[in-house]
Amino acid sequence: MSRAARIPNLGGAKAFVLHRPHTTVQAITRQLSAIGLEAAECWPHLPTEALAADFVFFDADLGFDEQFPWKRGEAPMPLVALIGSEAPGRIEWALSHNADAQLLKPVGTAGVYSALLIARQSFEARKRLAGEIASLRQRVGERQTIVRAVAALSKGSDDDRAYAQLRSLAMSWQISVEEAARRIVAMTQAEDGDDQSHRA
Repeated sequence: MSRAARIPNLGGAKAFVLHRPHTTVQAITRQLSAIGLEAAECWPHLPTEALAADFVFFDADLGFDEQFPWKRGEAPMPLVALIGSEAPGRIEWALSHNADAQLLKPVGTAGVYSALLIARQSFEARKRLAGEIASLRQRVGERQTIVRAVAALSKGSDDDRAYAQLRSLAMSWQISVEEAARRIVAMTQAEDGDDQSHRA
């Protein structure tokens, strides 16, 4: 059985509401204030200080890419889409920005707190997954480097002996096998470059 997610304390957090002046903005800022968040309204662009915000609410109906000071889908904080129109193009645009939660307009007297919690959890899960993917890619890259180093050391003969030699070099250099493999590959590439320059 998995442990239940702990509800974070949101007091003192800062949220930007990127929406034209409207009663929706007033409803959101009232709820944010009641929860203990500091709210800042802006339109039509997010100011650079929004990069340090804990949350951003944005208008999915009239929003456009240039409003954000980051690349599409690379927000450094959880995003909450404010959706009034369910036009497929607008929903698709909000999703392309990796909206972590949504609030349907008109916003009433409730909904902001749950949107904040869902957005925070979704954002953290996405960040964790991106970190795991980056780590796996790095490991795959390191394995390919080890294969290249073993091939360079074996010169087409015994791969097992070449791998043992790589491990021995790593121990004598007091570095990891991966780092030793990077060194071997770099030396091999340098030698290949020298050979080509001599031939020229």
